[in-house]
Amino acid sequence: MRRRDFIVGLGSAAAWPAVARAQQGERVRRIGILEVGDELDRANQARWDATRERLARLGWIEGRNARFEVRFSANDPDRMRVHADELVRLAPDVIAVASATATRALLQRTQTIPIVFTNVGDPVAMGLLKNIARPEGNATGVTSLFQSLGGKWLELLKEAAPRTARVALIFAPEIVSDQYFDVMDKAAEALALKTIRTPYRNAAELERAIENFAAEPNGGLLMVPPPPTPSNRELINRLAIKYRLPTNCAGGKQYAAEGCMMSYGSDTVELNRTAAIYIDRILRGAKVSELPVQFPTKLQLVINLQTAKSLGLDLPYLLQQRADELIE
Repeated sequence: MRRRDFIVGLGSAAAWPAVARAQQGERVRRIGILEVGDELDRANQARWDATRERLARLGWIEGRNARFEVRFSANDPDRMRVHADELVRLAPDVIAVASATATRALLQRTQTIPIVFTNVGDPVAMGLLKNIARPEGNATGVTSLFQSLGGKWLELLKEAAPRTARVALIFAPEIVSDQYFDVMDKAAEALALKTIRTPYRNAAELERAIENFAAEPNGGLLMVPPPPTPSNRELINRLAIKYRLPTNCAGGKQYAAEGCMMSYGSDTVELNRTAAIYIDRILRGAKVSELPVQFPTKLQLVINLQTAKSLGLDLPYLLQQRADELIE
């Protein structure tokens, strides 16, 4: 796989002088973490481990001068709102958050606690802020996806499986990043695809929806961010094979590694490392307005050839050549 580079603007952790590292006896800083997804999700674990590791390199040692207040919501919007309330009441020095809906929930509860987000798509389109270069409120961060990616996900799915005529857009209501829907609808029209919005609230609803969708031929699946929980992803991948449904997981490479036919998105682990630099800057006194929102400049296309074979697909050679990684 070719390494993808991101604009980090502030340089690497190595750029910070060793004397900036925390000293014993220093005041303990409280760092909140609000996660929409599942605590047992390896993808989520990898992202937040990267945040902690980078902060440790910057001098914020858990149990010495840093305390993490972590809340996982398992894609439950009610639980997410409860957790947002809890974190704001704790009044941490900064809150790290990993979705647009969770960021919005926090902004509805505080205009003073600094918020560092990742994975929010286009923060202006989502109404989280107005000025990318100089955030005017209390939130900034490193976003992972562009609004226009909704069309690219469909385009890649159609290229991989040209006979696809219908695509189920799978999402969990209330936590979905709905900024993508209008873009996908327009792209679908240009690609001669019919998009079918497919919300679900539990595994039973998800299974029933996919089974009903698969009753007609030439279908495909697209997971609209944020991603389903691991158990629901496994269910989608299993049903995709059963019903011969090509699937784009619309996210990082880990989803293709789990069995999804393809994924297209940014390296979210690397983004969390970059976000940790912003957390460090805020803990050292920087203002949110001094920290412009950063976007990825490169995205990763990962294709699971084993899954494609199980679906009976012979993927185009040129598509395989463009992939950053092929899983065989």
